[in-house]
Formats: sequence, structure tokens, C-alpha cells
Amino acid sequence: MKHALAPILAGLLMTAPAAAQAPVRIGLSAPLSGPDAAFGLGLRQGAEQAVADINRAAGGRPRFALVPADDAGDARQAVATAKKFAADGVRLVIGPFESIAVAAATPVYEEAGALLVTPGATYTPLTGRGAWNLFRLAPSDAQQGRAAGAYLAKAFAGRRIAILNDRSTFGRGLAEAVSARLKEAGAPEVLFDGFPRGTRDLADLVGRLKAARVEAVYFGGLAPEAATLLRALREANLGATLVASDGILDPAFAAAVGPAGEGTVMTLPPDPPRLPDPKGKPPARGPEAESVAASGYAAVELLAQALERARAADPKAGRVPEGRKLADALRSAPPLRTILGPVGFDSRGDRTGGTVALRIWRRTPEGRLDYAGNDVPGP
Repeated sequence: MKHALAPILAGLLMTAPAAAQAPVRIGLSAPLSGPDAAFGLGLRQGAEQAVADINRAAGGRPRFALVPADDAGDARQAVATAKKFAADGVRLVIGPFESIAVAAATPVYEEAGALLVTPGATYTPLTGRGAWNLFRLAPSDAQQGRAAGAYLAKAFAGRRIAILNDRSTFGRGLAEAVSARLKEAGAPEVLFDGFPRGTRDLADLVGRLKAARVEAVYFGGLAPEAATLLRALREANLGATLVASDGILDPAFAAAVGPAGEGTVMTLPPDPPRLPDPKGKPPARGPEAESVAASGYAAVELLAQALERARAADPKAGRVPEGRKLADALRSAPPLRTILGPVGFDSRGDRTGGTVALRIWRRTPEGRLDYAGNDVPGP
């Protein structure tokens, strides 16, 4: 990993000014407290390590400084953080992580001329609102839905597919993206329906699925309802394959479905690379923190390279070019090199390229249900 990072860091230094200057500040708006604090910790550790690595490669002269702030994953706190960054003149920002926080804070950053790279925030419409300054690293719900639709269209060609959701904005958005992809492939679903979160009795719905002779069921929603649905399918002796998003990525799913979960297919972002341990004592990171640390690192790389690319295009732009020029630099070709691999963005601010993986849940030799390493060939 050290060798992979070396050319990236070298590239970031090629246009560094010779004169000593105060470091450019990069804000981090993340849930450092609250239910998503483990993710916030991972983002902070990854971003801190990227800043340290870039500064170290510059000979120790600090080129960048990270300014972390706790938004607790809350919309109001995210707005307060955005206003504080705007007042302090911070124009490069990583985060927020949650979709609701991004939706609330983006207009503040837009007005302040700040560039925003969010490592999470999968809600599809966020990048469809016309904000010039928002970029996201994670695949949107629509991208996951389309990937699932493409898989179903190929793996179940000529067979009967049903699409269900939990009637939430998240679940229905996924389901509609799957449906649209199936229609494009000329293989529309035979049933599109939903049930509210917390539903326990699915007898009527499963009866209709059985009558429709479905062989695959896509479910847009979260782990508890996916588990309820899968148990109901198996109790009705319906062996249809369940396909879902990373909304089911919860230890409770495997515990709730047990052996019945074997064969379930899931879309999710590709496994992130593990950051090389920094000098000194390696940071302690749990699974949640580890899953996003590389995204925090990559966000710093992207902002640093956008800064250099914009400066190269307009040498008179100043230390931190105008926000729209930075946004143009992120969108322009070729993709930027990061620890996640090449990263490019489309006109909306969504990441381009292979951002979705497919995994299948299998029983391990110890009898556990797990998806790790069980790749499904893409369509």
C-alpha cells in the first residue's frame, strides 16, 4: 500500500508553492457523537492520516490542516457546522455523512462558495437538485438499484421477478430504480408492491407472490423487514432468491434468518482498502470505522488534487481558487488518483465507474451466515 500511495502523494506536490504559507484548511463535518459516531471516527482518522501523509511528503511543511467538527448526524447541527465553517472561511469540506445532514447543509455551503465531498449520503435526489458544489464518493441508492436490476435481468432472464419495498423514501427509491432497469432490459417485473416497516404478517403478500410463481424477489428496505419477508417466503415453501441493497447489512439480519438467508444477494460498495498503519501506534478501528476510513483519506486526496488542478488551469486564482473552479476541476478528465483507485464524477456530482459490488450470503464451515469474499459475477 505504501508504494501505491507514493505516486499520488508525489503528484500532489508537483505544483506546491515554494514559499512558506499557512496551511489550507479542510473542514470535516462528521458524526463524532451519536449513533453513527463509529463512522465519524473512521472518517476523522482517515482524513487526519491523509493530511499527515501529504504534509510529511512535503518535507514536514504543513500544506493542509484538518478542522474537524461534530454534526452528530443531525440536520440542525450540520447546518450550524456549515455556518461556522463559512464564517471561518473554510472552503474545502468533507462530509456530512448522513443524507439528511447533507440535504440541510448543502445550501449553506453553496452560498459560501465551499466545495463539499461527502463519503456517504446515498439518497439519490441529493445530486439532482442542481447544487454545483456537491460530490459524493458512495454509490447512490439509484446506482445500487440499477446494479441490482442489471443482475436480475441477466441472472433471471425469462423468469418471473417481483419487486417489493418498505414504503419508505429509501426503500421505494431502490425499488423504482430496479424496476426501471428491468424495463430497459425488456423484462419488467410481474409484481410491484410494498408493506410498511414493522409489519409482521405477510401471509397475503406471500400468497400473491406464490400465485405469481416468482423466482426472484427484490426488496428495497432495511434488515428487519427483509428478515421478516425471507422467513415468510420460506415458511410458505417459496424458494425465490432474495436480492437487496446494503440496507440489510446488519448483524441482526443473519441472526434473524439463519440458514434461510443462504443465497441472498446484496449490492454494496466495493470493499475499501485498508489504510497503511501510520508511524507509531496504529489507530484502533472497529468494523464501522474501518469501512469508511479510506473514504475519508480519499476525500482529502480529491480536495488536494482539485486545488492543484484548478491552480494549474488558472495560476492567478490564488491559494484557494473560487469554488466553481474547484468543482470544474473535480469533474474534468482524467479521473483523479486516490487510495480508492481512479475517481471521477459526472455532471451531477455522482461518482462514475464501478462503484457497486454484488455479494451472496453463504454459510461458513462454522455454520455462520456471511457474505465476506462471496462475490457474484456482475452482468
